Order: sequence, then C-alpha cells, then structure tokens
Amino acid sequence: MAIFLPTTASAIGEPSYISTIVGKNFFTLSATGKSSPLFIGTNDYPGVLRALKDLQSDIKKVTNFPPNIVFDKLPNNKQIVIVGTYGKSPIIDKLVKSKKIDIKDIVGKWEAYTIQTVDNPFPGIDKALVIVGNDKRGTIYGIYDLSQQIGVSPWYFWADVSVAHKDALYVKPIKHTQSPSVKYRGIFINDEAPALSNWIKEKYGMVKPSQNPPIGNEVANYGSEFYSKVFELMLRIKANYLWPAMWNNAFNEDDAKNSRLADEYGIVMGTSHQEPMIRAQQEWDRRYFRTLGHWNYKKHTDTLEKFWREGVRRNKNYESIVTLGLRGANDSEMEGDLKSNIAMVEGIVKKQQKIISEEMNSDINQVPQSWCLYKEIMDYYNEGMKVPDNITLLWSDDNWGNLRRLPTPEERLRAGGSGVYYHFDYHGGPRSYEWINTNPISKIWDQMSLAKQYGADRIWIVNVGHFKGYELPMEYFMSLAWDTNKWTNSNINEYTQLWAAREFGDEYANEIADILSKYTKYNGRRKIESLTPQTYSVINYQEAENVVADFNKITAQAEAIYAKLPKEKRDAFYQIVLFPTKASALVNELYYSAARNNLYANQKRVSANAMANQTRELFKEDIALMKHYNTIYAEGRWNHFMDQTHLGYNNWMPPRENSLRAVPLLDVQPLAKASMGISIAGTEESWPSSSEKAVLPELDIFTNKEQFFEIFNRGKVPFEYSITTDVPWLSFSESKGKIDQTDKRIWVKLNENLLPKGKTQANITISGAGKEVSLSVQAFNPEDNNIKGFVESGGLIAIEAEHFSKNKEEGDRKWIKIEDYGLTLSGMRATAPTNIPAATPKKDAPCLEYPVYLFSKDIVEISIVTSPLLNFIPNKDIKFAVSFDNGEAQYVINVPDDYKINSPEWSKAVVDQSRLSKIKINVPLAGYHTLKVWMIDPGVVIEKIIINTGGLKPSYLGPKESYFRK
Repeated sequence: MAIFLPTTASAIGEPSYISTIVGKNFFTLSATGKSSPLFIGTNDYPGVLRALKDLQSDIKKVTNFPPNIVFDKLPNNKQIVIVGTYGKSPIIDKLVKSKKIDIKDIVGKWEAYTIQTVDNPFPGIDKALVIVGNDKRGTIYGIYDLSQQIGVSPWYFWADVSVAHKDALYVKPIKHTQSPSVKYRGIFINDEAPALSNWIKEKYGMVKPSQNPPIGNEVANYGSEFYSKVFELMLRIKANYLWPAMWNNAFNEDDAKNSRLADEYGIVMGTSHQEPMIRAQQEWDRRYFRTLGHWNYKKHTDTLEKFWREGVRRNKNYESIVTLGLRGANDSEMEGDLKSNIAMVEGIVKKQQKIISEEMNSDINQVPQSWCLYKEIMDYYNEGMKVPDNITLLWSDDNWGNLRRLPTPEERLRAGGSGVYYHFDYHGGPRSYEWINTNPISKIWDQMSLAKQYGADRIWIVNVGHFKGYELPMEYFMSLAWDTNKWTNSNINEYTQLWAAREFGDEYANEIADILSKYTKYNGRRKIESLTPQTYSVINYQEAENVVADFNKITAQAEAIYAKLPKEKRDAFYQIVLFPTKASALVNELYYSAARNNLYANQKRVSANAMANQTRELFKEDIALMKHYNTIYAEGRWNHFMDQTHLGYNNWMPPRENSLRAVPLLDVQPLAKASMGISIAGTEESWPSSSEKAVLPELDIFTNKEQFFEIFNRGKVPFEYSITTDVPWLSFSESKGKIDQTDKRIWVKLNENLLPKGKTQANITISGAGKEVSLSVQAFNPEDNNIKGFVESGGLIAIEAEHFSKNKEEGDRKWIKIEDYGLTLSGMRATAPTNIPAATPKKDAPCLEYPVYLFSKDIVEISIVTSPLLNFIPNKDIKFAVSFDNGEAQYVINVPDDYKINSPEWSKAVVDQSRLSKIKINVPLAGYHTLKVWMIDPGVVIEKIIINTGGLKPSYLGPKESYFRK
C-alpha cells in the first residue's frame, strides 16, 4: 500500500526527492532545529565552493537553520552532505573507488551530475547525500538542483519570489542523474537602455572615468555587483553562456573583476554577433572613434588586427567562445559589393584564427569559436562564403522568432557544429518590441525543437533585452535546451503549470498558469508595439471588443488572485503576472477606444467624443501604471524598468516618450436637436444617412443565431425609440427605450421553433426622433436539421486545425498538435525525419480530414492560416496541399525558395505573426464533403482553415469556429 508523503515543490518536470515528513531510509537534511553539515574539499573549483555557500544560504532561507560548511576533514556527524567534482575531490574519488557511489552515467559527459543517497559511506557516518559532477558546472548544477527541490526559486532575487518556510527537510532514497541536450545555453543582454541601464545607474552608479582603459563619463556601472546576480540566476536555470550588455558598455574594461568573476562562477563569456575576438565595440569607439571613426577593415586593417590580438590575449585564461567575422559598426551592414565582401570576411576569419592560434592555443580546434550568420552574413553564406569546419555556425532567426535556416545533412557533419541565435526582444524594423514579454513558449518549442532535430545544438543563445520581465520564456528556453526530449509539443501547458506552482504554490497554480499562457498568447499574436486602432476589426465578428474582453477577463482574474495571496507573494505575482496582463489589457483597450472614436466620428455619433475622452483617460492610466511599477510596487526596488516606451510608434524606432501622437482622435459637433442613427454589424455605414439598403447579416440555426444593430444619437437632446418586426420568429433584447449620449446595442434573436423551413425574409422597423429606419434580414432553416460536420453559415466555414475528424500518419511523417499555438486555438505541425524527401498526397503524405457540409457549390476559396515559418530547409519551397473528397490535391507554396527577409511580404507576416495562403477549388455539388490537408514538407504549422463561399469579412483573427455536430 502506497503512503502519501507531503513534499516540497520539486524542480520543474523532475520527481520530488524532498519530503517534509520523515520516511524509511530517508536522509535528514534539516530537522529539529539543525541542518546536516555540507562537506567539500578545498581543492575543488572556486565556483563549486561559492555555489555551496548559496546552498547553505538557501537551506537557511527555508528552515532558518544554516548548515555548517566543513572543508577537507569529514565531520563527526551521523549524516552529512558530501559535494565534489570527480577528479578534483579526494573524498568523491574514494567513494567511487569503493563503489559506494555509481557515476558511470556521468563520467566523461559535459556538465553531468548525479545526486545519490549512500548508506555508511565512511566509518562513523550512517548516511550521506552525495552531489557529484563530472566537471565544474556539473557539480554546480547539482547543488542548485537541491536548492530548487527544497523550495528556493531561481528568481528569488530578480522577481522577488518568496521562500516558503519548512520545519524539516528529508531526502528520499535517490539516484538522480542529469546532463544537457545542448552544450552552450546562453542569454544576450541587449537593448538595455533605457530600462536596465537607468536601473543600473540608480542602484550601482556610474563607472569611474579612466584614461587606461579609456572610459568616459556617464557609463552605467554594469560591474561585478550586477553580473554576480546575473551569473547566479543563469546557473540556477542551467544556463552557461553570456553575451553581456554592449550598447554603451565594455564588459572586460568597465570592471576588471567581471571576467575573473565570470570564470569563477562558471559562466562561458562571449561577445555579441557583431563584436569579434572578445572585444566590445565600445572598446574600439573609446580608443579610436574620434580619430579613425567606426571600425572598417579596409581602412584600419593593422589597427583592427592589433585590437583583436589584445582582446584574445587578455582573456585567454578564461573560458570563452570567440565570436568571429565582422559586420559594420552598430550592428550594420558593411559597405561594398557582395563578391568583394565575401572575400574580405573570409580573409578576416582566416586572420582571426591565426591570431587565436598564436595567442590562445596552437591547436585551434580546442578553442570554441562561433560565426553568427546574421542578416547579410547569411546572404554571404548562401552565396558561397566558406566557413572553416572547426567554427560553430550560429544560425539566426529573423529577429521575430522564426528560424531562417537550419543545417543540411552535410553541415550536420561539421566538427564545429551549429547553433541558434534567437530573439525575445528586438530593436529594429519593421517595428521594435522591447517593452514586456510577448513570447508564447509554444512558439519557442516549435522553432527550437526544429533546431535540435536538425542538429543545431552546439549553442542556443537568446536575446533577452533588458532581462527583467522575461522570466517564464527565459527559463523555458533553458529547460528545453537542457532536456529537449522531456519538453514536447504535448506538455507545453504542463510546464507553465509546474512553473506557476513553484513560484506561487499549488493553490492557484492552474489559474495563474492559464493567465500566463493567455496573456503571452494574446501578446504573441501581435506585439504590443505593432498595435494600431486598425489592428482588430471593430465592425466584423466583434473582433476588437472580444480581444479586449478576453484581456480584461484575465486581468480581473489576476487581480482577484493578487488580493488573496499572502503579502510575501504579492511582489512576485505583480511583476510576473498581474502587471504585464493589466498593462497589455490597458493598451489593447486604448486602441479599441481610439478605433471606435474614429468609426463613430465618421458616423457622426455623439458618443465619438466619449470614446476620445476614454482613450485619453486610458493613456493617463497607462502612464500611472508605469509610475506605479517604477516607484510604488516593491517599494521602488525595480525603478526604471518601465522607462521603455511602448505608445507613440510611427516607424520602427521606439518613441522618446509615450504619447498619443500616433493615435488620431476625432471630435464630433452634436446637432442641436435629437437625431437617430442606426449602425449594423459588418459595415461602417449608418442609417438613415447612407444611400445603401440596410441589411442585417443573415441569421441561421447554426453559427449565426443572433445579430445586432446599434441605435445612437447625433444630437444633444435625448429621444425615445421603439422596434417592431413583421414576423413572429424574431425577438429583441429591448424593443423600446431612451437614447441620450450613450449608444444602445440591440440583439436580434432567432426563435428556431417558429422559423419556417428554407430562406425567409423579415423586416425590422426602428422609430425614434421623428424618423424610421427599416432593416431587412434573411434567416435560413434547412429542411434537414440533423446536418453533421462543420456547417456552412453566413457564407463560410471556419475550422480550428486541431478539430480534425481523422489524422492519418504515414510512417514517421505525421501532423502533431502544438498546444496553445498561434492566433486562436492551437497549431498542427507537419513533422518528419530530417533527411526524408517531400511527401506525395495519396501515397505517403499524412493527412488531416475535416467533415464539412456546404449549402453552396462551384468555386470556393480556401484560406489557410499558418505560422510565419521561413524556408529553414535551403534550396526548396515549403509546401502543403489541400483537396476535397477524392479530388486531386492542390499544392500550396507556404514559403517559396526565394522568399526574402525584409521584403514587404516578410514584414507583414512577422507583424501579423501569421501567413495566409489562399487557393480556389471547384466543388460541383452542395452537401457533405471531406476537406483534406496534406503534409508535403515539414515545419508548416496549420492554425485555422476558412472555406469562403462569399461571406468572409476582413479581420485579423478571422471568424469564430463554425457550428459542428458529430
């Protein structure tokens, strides 16, 4: 019979080996007011010794009783924790030799560790908890594994996550072994001004000006005090590689302790993709900009080579990945034509490798090197630029989270391997996004799982912008890099739930996870900075108001949870959950109010003025919310992190200040007398002023059982209205009332029991302010009320891709569901082995089938919403195919081989976060049909399918899913 044992929150995705209640053969980590000592040899790595002090502090945070750290000589305790690195710790080596611990699963494995309970490890010691790493970081990761298991979040400092007190901590009998899937897992602190830099200035001050090295005034102190906090966080989330902040800073010169401290902690240092040979651009600019200008290899060959040589010589004793190649200064393209630039950068890399061999290691294969194929450098590579085999090819996304390219079978054999440079933040066109998190982890899984599958697994590094605010996607990125097999397409939401439980406890974990998933999903379908009043439709499908309602719903949920949480959990919850949700909701509502102002002003509604005022008030709320974050929340501890602007964009560049300058607002001069106006869903027209006939969208017994119109006033004086109809099968939410300055929405509802069969016409008369407006409406009730499948309604069928009736696999080729993906519900991704040729419909192509019923026939247009995938497989189009019934499959080119980054098509796709493919198919007969979507090439993600028979209206997210009956 199993016995339930209360446990602490475990490390995410790992079984808990910690209990707060003693059990048979359990190891006592802390109980009855004392904690078992931590033993380590002084000969171990300084970074391991330092991390053990963190464990000591963490146990104190949890229990109030810090353990003693004992060096070299075993203490006279019955139970002890033994920590050490294999080959560096004599005690660990003795345990291995005596076969008290089994380390065969970690020996020789990069960053591997094992945690084991051992009985009678040495005379006089009854039980030990042993943490052993194959190398320095392996041991450090093992230490922090235990810290997380006892209940200390990696985000205890950076996100104020509180630590729950426990009276006792016991370790179950375990053998827990880990090692990473991706060798180097890193972050890039970038676009750090104004938010992070202003916070740094306030907290750590300025770097002291200097002549040697040259450091000017007003340089924020990105020094060892700051980076020690970053390094610790990185190790706690199993990251190991850093590109430091570089806009106005030089990591190696601003604080001489930075490099040494990174190496001690165990952080592999690099420089950004544009800064080769361990030299920051600021190091060049501070020395040479006034005399030589920006670096330019054609003009400054000798100076640059000397500059590079000094950089690798300075850092040769520290663990680094040396960035190679060269771009123009300030992350720009170099001058010159394609052919000469290719020849020049090939020569540059040859010279850089010669310098490395002379200054660091004559066996250059022992020096990790990377060349980021970023922007035009990718074009050079595609045009034949040669890269030495021992350099890691660092493939880049398009700055918007879509991988541009992945290795071919031949490239996967390269000694240097491949990696990925990814973005959670971007400063550039078509629109910067730098404010808050807009990165759904489902998108991260989609792209980075492809990277792993195609062999780009030597380096994963992600641009995390100003660092704070990206907690969930940052840790997910690292968790996926650490164990790509564990985190799959089907446990994306589970990860978020486990993460929320660790940070906030089990009670509200599911609700919190839902809020986190939804706010990032909503932001992910359109970056906040790319929103305009025109983004979501205010006339079709109630789209804009539904977007705002959805945001406001999760904001209300977050506020309710915040009120219930104990005080010590509120700061973390505010920063991670409530603030980004509320701020995002507020901005979306602001644009919705502005959109209604413009629409209403064109219709001469008096309420247009209220919408203008509401927009201005929402802007004030936004400014107040930013101030609250900076100065009131957490007592101003994170002041300046909301200095980053997000309102007022009119091009790619972030505006200097938040404003409504890019949001035109219109005022309406009310008429002196009452004047009734009527508007209808689906059109910007209004009556009685429009010359067009007033026709309400068609009603039916399927998707469109109700429609609405709105009554508004164009004048100052209120009026009374009444509504009548000439048929018994219509009813109204209100049939009479009074209109002042506020509009009234009237729902027209269908009574199915009274509706005749076939198509029936009705008239609605609205009377008010001395005028009448007549609306006509048609309703449809088919002879057969038991129609199955997705049913045509309003001239279309809309289907969420995951709602197939059959998903036919073909061997290793298949469609897989990605949870919570894309614009609406989820995505179905085409998946296949890496070297397999394109599939052929009706032969070896997987197929998704959807039963549909059409009242229309002849030509229909199929619109397929897909992800903004790029052609990551070189030299080929990426396709899928569509067919009806047993008809011939029509191929759809989702991404053409010659697709260009920075083209208008690309700009639209990344801002829209989707791509729309359309084809026309002849359906000769109405009735039952089967729509089939065939996989041809891997990577395509189908999100939504719309069969348009003439009723599709413009919108961003498309119509809601159609009526379905099994």
